Amino acid sequence: MPRWKSATLAALAILWPAYGLPAGVNPGAMSRQEAFARAAALTALGRQMFFDPSLSASGRQACSSCHDPNHAFGPASAAPVEMGGPNLDRPGLRAVPSLRYLQAAPAFTEHFYDSEDEGDESVDNGPTGGLTWDGRADHGKDQARIPLLSPFEMGNKDEAAIVAALRKAAYADAFKAAFGADVLDHPQDAFDAAVEALGTFEQSSADFYPYSSRYDAFLAGKAQLTAQELHGRALFEDEAKGNCASCHLGEPANDGKPPQFTDYGLIAIAVPRNPAIAANADPNYFDLGLCGPLRTDFKGRVEYCGLFKTPTLRNVALRKSFFHNGYFHTLREAVAFYASRDTDPGRWYPKNADGKVHKFDDLPKVCWGNLNTDPPFNGRKPGDRPALTDAEIDDIVAFLGTLTDADQAAGR
Repeated sequence: MPRWKSATLAALAILWPAYGLPAGVNPGAMSRQEAFARAAALTALGRQMFFDPSLSASGRQACSSCHDPNHAFGPASAAPVEMGGPNLDRPGLRAVPSLRYLQAAPAFTEHFYDSEDEGDESVDNGPTGGLTWDGRADHGKDQARIPLLSPFEMGNKDEAAIVAALRKAAYADAFKAAFGADVLDHPQDAFDAAVEALGTFEQSSADFYPYSSRYDAFLAGKAQLTAQELHGRALFEDEAKGNCASCHLGEPANDGKPPQFTDYGLIAIAVPRNPAIAANADPNYFDLGLCGPLRTDFKGRVEYCGLFKTPTLRNVALRKSFFHNGYFHTLREAVAFYASRDTDPGRWYPKNADGKVHKFDDLPKVCWGNLNTDPPFNGRKPGDRPALTDAEIDDIVAFLGTLTDADQAAGR
């Protein structure tokens, strides 16, 4: 018997005693012990599903194909988008995000009220929360539905196609033990069960939020940062310099929880249009994030066009493409873009036929009012001195390198 299968069945046998742990897609009220046991069993089951390519239409693409555990559950490649579909020949529309450190993301809300003053929660920070680049899924199980059924990801025709694959899977008996002996006879229930198992696995702390970086050790007083890294941290926090921490919160929470390096907000920064994305060959096509095309409930809401989720910066040094469209391929370029988007737009954006810089070329002009203008943008104009020097950019990049988890740093 395969090691993973024996381990999963052992978990079910030990943690789910035959005399009473409820099974089923919706098992109802459970004791604390039963809830922990169910979570442990679903984690083991979800892990097997995550690495199973038979759950795709091609039979060659697992969740792990794009969310590689050796790359912090992000893509291993530098391609701006990944290929999917029944023949693995359909390009995606956006860069694949990491699945690490999503456990604390709040549910999406159009109006998030918060303030630096804990006694005053009157500040509306606007659209906040959710998963994916446009925040359209609130939980791991909701997010898991998207790639399974996306025509340019795992490419399954419908839920029934996934359930048919589950019936043939080596872990089918474990699936039925967890969700009921007849669950695979009911496609919608079985699909709901499948995404619940995947979502439960993605809450595994050892896999998805270990908080094991050198920066975490530094905060705990168990490691030191170099002078360059400390200077980079200061620049990262400085409101007049990088001001990165205005969105990528880098200090522990008041209750001592480690920083998430995101405020979960959605903002517009006008990353240059990426010609390497096939959809962008159509000059009338724009990926506008919160207002579409993948998210539809805010379609036509111009005030939300161009807004994308602020990702965590944990493990960011591992990435080979950056931002929602994967336009940049080095972390240094990504930081430099913030520093000189407005002071040197010709460095980042193409020129029109008349020789003028076509700034913000992936955002229709009607949406330019949505652009973030906080420091380091801060009203700077072409020819002004940027907020960061080249040496300071290098120092921020050095600091960001301390956010790589220990299991990812080993062997690199």
